[in-house]
Amino acid sequence: MITSFKQVFERIKSHPKKQISVAVAQDPTVLKAVSEAKKLGIADYILVGDEKKIKTLARDSEIGIDEDKIYDEPKDLKAIKKAVELVSNNKADILMKGMTHTDDFLRGVLDKDTGLRTGKLMSHVNVLESSALGRLLFVTDGAMNITPDLDAKCSIILNAIYLANIFDINNPKVAVTTAIELANPKMQSTIDAAVLAKMSQRGQFSGKIIDGPFALDNAISPWAAKHKEITGPVAGKADIIVVPSIEAGNMLGKAHVYLIGDSLAGVVVGASAPIVLTSRADTPQSKLNSIATAILMADMERTLSIKFGKVHY
Repeated sequence: MITSFKQVFERIKSHPKKQISVAVAQDPTVLKAVSEAKKLGIADYILVGDEKKIKTLARDSEIGIDEDKIYDEPKDLKAIKKAVELVSNNKADILMKGMTHTDDFLRGVLDKDTGLRTGKLMSHVNVLESSALGRLLFVTDGAMNITPDLDAKCSIILNAIYLANIFDINNPKVAVTTAIELANPKMQSTIDAAVLAKMSQRGQFSGKIIDGPFALDNAISPWAAKHKEITGPVAGKADIIVVPSIEAGNMLGKAHVYLIGDSLAGVVVGASAPIVLTSRADTPQSKLNSIATAILMADMERTLSIKFGKVHY
């Protein structure tokens, strides 16, 4: 089981070098991350964006870049489109968000003609390296699906399990979280959590371990779970945290970075290629962690599915 990003970097040393297509690359933290990835021998890059700004930022920040790897496109939306096309046309292996808004970036990813759709729901996962837990924690979805319904949460869970499997967590424990630990008809997120737990009990997730509702404390803290008398195989031991809404996931990721000072990785799962999607304000290290995670994803085959039988929503 991989428990740190240091182990991720060790693992991908033996992987083939990947090509990263960066959309709107005029961002010093992105330039530093891709430059470091090249130095480590794990990836090369194509920088799509405003060539003049890219060169100026690299010079001012003393970042060595290959200027012949710049594709000049000053218009952000056109730069996103070109960066996505490079991946969809197999000229790059990984797509990475640069200095652009997430909604503009995702519109390019989801474009019906040139995007990276597969027919599966795409979702975002933050991989948190927790000094408190001494391991990695997968949090989803804090960047893509705004208020997922029950059907969407099923796909979000499968995406997160797929990513956890890549980190050698073969039977990840999934906690569906909300504000409380009891099902309350007035809180839809608690009802969804209870239904997902029952679906898991009946084998609809192919034996995967999913339980809820949990509050965050008793999902990850054995002491909190015991103190609140919350039992079961997931209580206090969750590997994956499924949040009720994008706001919860976004704030949890940012709290991890800005209140605790720990690092993370952010990727999109469910596309036809790995996608690095971090906050524009994330550190170069978090962006490098995200590149490493995407490389780890790049050659893995997706096999997970959910058994709905005759159930309809």
